[in-house]
Amino acid sequence: MKRKIEKRLLEWKDNHSQTCLLVKGARQVGKTYSLDRFARENYKYYTYLNFDENPAYRAIFDGDLDVETLIKQISLRVSDAELEPGETILFLDEIQNCPRARTALKFLAIDGRFDVVASGSMLGIHYKEVPSYPVGYVDHLDMYSMDFEEFLWANGIKESSVEDIQTYYEKREELPKAMHDKMMELFREYIVIGGMPRVVKEFAQTHNYAKAFAVQKGILSDYMDDIAKYAEGAEKTKARACFLSIPRHLAKDYKKFRYSLVEPKATYRKYGGSLMWLYDAGIINFCYNLSEPALPLAGNARSDVFKVYMRDTGLLVAMLDEGSAEDIIDGNIGIYKGAIYENIIADIFAKSGKKLYYFEKNSKVEMDFFIRYQKMATAVEVKSAEKAASKSMTSMIQNYGVMHGIKLTAGNVAGNETVESLPLYMAMFL
Repeated sequence: MKRKIEKRLLEWKDNHSQTCLLVKGARQVGKTYSLDRFARENYKYYTYLNFDENPAYRAIFDGDLDVETLIKQISLRVSDAELEPGETILFLDEIQNCPRARTALKFLAIDGRFDVVASGSMLGIHYKEVPSYPVGYVDHLDMYSMDFEEFLWANGIKESSVEDIQTYYEKREELPKAMHDKMMELFREYIVIGGMPRVVKEFAQTHNYAKAFAVQKGILSDYMDDIAKYAEGAEKTKARACFLSIPRHLAKDYKKFRYSLVEPKATYRKYGGSLMWLYDAGIINFCYNLSEPALPLAGNARSDVFKVYMRDTGLLVAMLDEGSAEDIIDGNIGIYKGAIYENIIADIFAKSGKKLYYFEKNSKVEMDFFIRYQKMATAVEVKSAEKAASKSMTSMIQNYGVMHGIKLTAGNVAGNETVESLPLYMAMFL
């Protein structure tokens, strides 16, 4: 399945100078697959070390970290290693399990005989274990589960078809009904399936929701195992409790994260670190409240008031009540009152590189998101229905000095220059 990161890997190969590449991301988002494919297709020689599957490889980095010593150790311990200067790529996979290998990236970068790429999850969690962090010698790429456009490609939608839809977006023209209906059908499928490559592949091949759901359940189980494996001491129980509380938070009318929903009378002091653990593991996104809905968004953000979204909406749906996926496909919202649609838009925005912000004032007015759009602080409201009245958007325009708003709905392109209505799937173009 085609991934957007492939283009960025080729750009790194052509342009890097005395740097290694570190690809970071949550478990099972496709890091190993994409880097392995890149290595096989673009280099004559390829040496692969996986520190999770073969813990013995960690011993390569136990001694001196000069490159000559590393070459000898790799040649000794990796039977099929081929290390030809100028023609070789070395791929260090699951590097979070070998902190000294992460330190060695500096020396491999300076030496320059081989291109070196690494990938890992839990890297924020293992940061303190790295003896000497290779600042200035590592280029970083963040990788996420598949975005909506990648999901479309995997399901047989041509790039030219996506470009056609983008043209309607740029011209703000209404799409033909058949095209719009098909895109909404695919968008609802994406909400339920999400972007984890194994799940997308299963669904693209079989179109069987039950089989895709089984894969999602397996990934959620793996996440629980990771918490047990990587979290320390009491953090195991607390991180798990925070993770399992996410659906409860999203079921509320006002979705601000409250530690009391994790445990009665709980506070930041007890659970703040556990929540950050989930963020560092690549499982959740934070969406920060704005003290005022104006630029600069980062400058007006409150770090102590925030919402939490899952980084993959399909996994969130798999955590919900049985039958939730069917309700979403059928357009029924139920108890979650559109929170699933908020999560998918948060997911789309985050994957496009946006920081997440929202506005809420005295529990009376709330705007789902704010983005910087055309040099303005733009209010973004998410509606699961085709047409929905918007008191919050009206209040933003009339009472808070907001000059531009976008409603993302199940309907077609509509609206005016001040408040536009766009189909939910067009969030990928914002």
